[in-house]
Amino acid sequence: MKSEILYGIHPVSEALKSGSRQFMALYAARNKKSGRLTTLLHLAETRKIPVEIIPEARLTAMAGNDRHQGICARVSPCPISDFSEVLERSEPGCRPFLLLLDNLEDPQNLGALIRTALCAGVQAVVLPRDRSASPTPAVSKASAGALEHMPVDRVTNMARTIGLLKDRGIWVFGLDAAGDRTVYDCDFTVPLALVVGGEDTGVRPLVKKNCDALIAIPQTGMIGSLNASVAGAVAMYEVFRQRRIREDQRPDF
Repeated sequence: MKSEILYGIHPVSEALKSGSRQFMALYAARNKKSGRLTTLLHLAETRKIPVEIIPEARLTAMAGNDRHQGICARVSPCPISDFSEVLERSEPGCRPFLLLLDNLEDPQNLGALIRTALCAGVQAVVLPRDRSASPTPAVSKASAGALEHMPVDRVTNMARTIGLLKDRGIWVFGLDAAGDRTVYDCDFTVPLALVVGGEDTGVRPLVKKNCDALIAIPQTGMIGSLNASVAGAVAMYEVFRQRRIREDQRPDF
């Protein structure tokens, strides 16, 4: 079985909680002690996961960096959802909220977006197979472990995927600095997918063409545009805000 090294307290802890990965072994630094590490080691032992106490230098070599916080785990790769599962989450009764990331190549931005997506109620994240960051351990670390709870799918053709979503009655909004309306002028209580583009190129032209609307975040100042993860967070939380208001306004029977 293929495996990878997950590192950091939050990624390892959340992977244990979610049960989405198979654990082959857990490795802890010999000279590190904390309540969180003790809890992790106890949880691993109760699940009969082999635990090895090793020098911190070995952990750094395993993780490829020194941000492991004294813990690493050999685990199965991040599970990738089948697109049919994503479509199941898009049934009308589920009021879909999907995040489509087009051409996003920075693992830190991907992790930050997944963390916000989980908090804002996104049901699945869709990535293209090419020209995109992958759901690696570095992304799990950047997401503070949120990746371990978020369904992720990879598709060959993002434009075709958008077409399939639209056929199911899902509105597709592309985030673009030149959009003809702002995120505050849209009705996000409808079933929707939000498209966020790459750090330098934004949403690709063909993907833009297939969106129902291109939306912008108003801003002022000398900087040309927001960071991709920040822009995505602003838009996702506007969706969250509108939907929360709609829920609060429902009559009680």
